[in-house]
Amino acid sequence: MAKTTKKKTAKKPVTTDEHAHEIPVEVRKILENVRPTPMVHNGLSNEQKIAKITEKFTDIMETLGLDLEDDSLRETPHRVAKMYVNEVFGGLDPKKFPKMTVIENKMSYDQMIVVQNISCLSFCEHHFLPIDGWATVAYIPNKKVIGLSKINRIVQYFSRRPQVQERLTKQIADCLQYILGTEHVAVHINAKHYCVIMRGIEDTGSTTSTADLRGHFKSRQETREEFLQHCRTK
Repeated sequence: MAKTTKKKTAKKPVTTDEHAHEIPVEVRKILENVRPTPMVHNGLSNEQKIAKITEKFTDIMETLGLDLEDDSLRETPHRVAKMYVNEVFGGLDPKKFPKMTVIENKMSYDQMIVVQNISCLSFCEHHFLPIDGWATVAYIPNKKVIGLSKINRIVQYFSRRPQVQERLTKQIADCLQYILGTEHVAVHINAKHYCVIMRGIEDTGSTTSTADLRGHFKSRQETREEFLQHCRTK
């Protein structure tokens, strides 16, 4: 009787972040309560990521037939690598999560707080082209209020990732809901997608709007309408 051999199953990628101990506990808790961006932790340091991206982007440019001996192009792979790791995709690094400042709501403030016209610059994860728009964020306080600039920083942090606009909208709302301990949170983003502008349909005029309305912003018509009116003022 012939022997049957068991097929070896491929090992799954390691998903444990080897640098987790460097992330403050409060930041880990916040990010655990935000829906995740699809990631596999590869254990590479930022310096190692820059070195690998430099090498790979050199291959891309050479494949396109660009002359890397030219003094204008020579450093481009390294510039792109540093930009990706340190700036454009800095939101993938939990250590770059902004410091949050919240204070007790001693004023018993129970009305809508709105921050409008927040610059929202991200990258489409499908084509790695810019998403350029504006966010309007609001909440109704419970026991805490947050420093106003921190709302802008939350938008910026989650924008600095390869994104789809729908996920970005919800990540901002998740983060604020957890930090503030209130379900009454609303996020609206209106943006241009350069994957629509520069390729495919090549439509330069259209924009995409997404919203996540929670608590009173969703259940109370007057609260919803007031918030959406703020969104229309840009």
